[in-house]
Amino acid sequence: MPIYEYHCSKCKKNFEYLVIGKEDPRCPVCDTKKVQRLMSACGFVSKTRGGQTAKSSAADSMCKGCTATSCSTCGV
Repeated sequence: MPIYEYHCSKCKKNFEYLVIGKEDPRCPVCDTKKVQRLMSACGFVSKTRGGQTAKSSAADSMCKGCTATSCSTCGV
C-alpha cells in the first residue's frame, strides 16, 4: 500500500494519502476529490560501484528556482 503526495485543487493544500485498493483520495482539509498526485522525491540512497554514497540524486537534478508542482508544467 503506497503513500502518495497530493495537491488539492480547491484549498491548495498538499497532503499525503495511504492508498488502499482502488480508493480515491480526498483532501483531509476540505474533503474534495479534486486532487492531483505530485511527483515525489525517491526515498533511497544511491551508491557508486565502490560503495560510496553518490553525490547527486534525482531531487538534485530538478530545475533551480522552479515553483511548479510537476515537471509537466515546464516540459523538462
